[in-house]
Formats: sequence, structure tokens, C-alpha cells
Amino acid sequence: MSDNLSHPVRAAAKAALPYSAPMIAGFLFLGIAYGLYMKSLGFGVLFPLFMAMFIYGGSVEFIIAGALMAGFSPLNTLLITLMVSARQLFYGISMLEKYDTWLGKKRLYLISTLVDESFSLNYMAKVPPHLDKGWFFLFVSLYLHFYWTLGAVLGNAFGSYLPFSLKGIEFAMTALFLVIFAENWLKERSHESSLIGFGIAFTALLTVGKTHFLIPTLIGIWLVLTLRRPKLAVKLEALK
Repeated sequence: MSDNLSHPVRAAAKAALPYSAPMIAGFLFLGIAYGLYMKSLGFGVLFPLFMAMFIYGGSVEFIIAGALMAGFSPLNTLLITLMVSARQLFYGISMLEKYDTWLGKKRLYLISTLVDESFSLNYMAKVPPHLDKGWFFLFVSLYLHFYWTLGAVLGNAFGSYLPFSLKGIEFAMTALFLVIFAENWLKERSHESSLIGFGIAFTALLTVGKTHFLIPTLIGIWLVLTLRRPKLAVKLEALK
């Protein structure tokens, strides 16, 4: 690789590492829990390794693990996976501008690794002008992918030797999202979009309950913000 090409790649890799670092604890602990779960089902380390590498779907991987132990039902597994991962359709819509065709082949990996955390980090990223945005986004997603895969392998291979309980660790990712929301709130000049999202989520929670509120919330937020986009754009321009 030439010096002209390697420099922006190295710079993006270096900058993306500390930016993704707050997710390490959550990814490793949840990955370890997943590896332990796979081990409890009787699967060796290669199963969580390749599932983490090629499925990379968080809760979907837990579902697939259980499906491997049940009767062969690909249609049922497909439908459950679609329901669990439906929110990523809305992530994709939100990332149309950032993950545009100018990214070239990097776009394929970025789309395939668009999980909750990579969406949050790359959507909110304020990439410095001297960095290549495409490479920065790619390395953020790559590091997150690596953290998850490493956790899954460690959990399966060495999880039984851990001297502490992982009970309740699933709240780590929720806590991280709360921190991300708080930081974004402090940076916003107008809180209208955040308040709309909170209001719709709260209404959906009261209406359909905590088990089914996610999809109505995402659809509601998408519809409202799409319809109000011109007005919001005018307000944001006035605040500049």
C-alpha cells in the first residue's frame, strides 16, 4: 500500500479506536454471556466464533443458538429474526446520506455491520476534516465487530473460570445508550427531535406495552420527523 493511501487509513484507525472504546465493556460482557450460553448448549468455540463473525446480530444470535437445538424450522427462524431486527430497517433509512455510494466497497461492510451501537456512534460522529470519513466509519464498525467476536470466543473458551457473576450485565448497553442520549441532548441547539422521539416512545409503551412498543415507536418517529423535516430544517437554520 502506498504512503499516500496508508496514511489516511492509519489516521482513521487511530482516531476510531478511542471513539469506539466506551462500547468495549458492554460488548465484551455481553459477548462473554453469549459464549457461555453457547457452551451451556454444548457448542464448541468455533460456533460462537463464526456466528459472531457472520451473523453479528446480538439478540438474534441467542435466538439462532436456541433454534439450533430445536426442530428444523427455517421459516419460523426467519420470521423471528425479521421481527427482532426490524428496527435496523429504520437505521438504514437514517444512514442513507452517511453511507452513500461514495464510500465504494467499504459501504458493503458498513451496511452488514449496522447494529444498534455502530448506528449510534457513526450517526452522531463529528469526523474531523483531516480524516477520511469512510475509513473512520469502517474502523468504528470493525472495532465493535471485533469486541463482540472476542467476547463470544472468550466466554465460550474461558467463561466457566470467571470469578464473578454476569447477572444483570445486559443493562450495560442500556446504560451506554442513556449516556449517548444525554451527550447528544447537551450538544443539541434544539431539543425538538429528541422530545418528539421520547413522546412517541412513551405513548407506544403505554398503548401496546413493553414487549411490542419498539416497532410502533420507530414507525411513528420516522413518519413524524419525515413530515416535519422541512419545518425542523428551518428552525435549525435559524439557530445557526
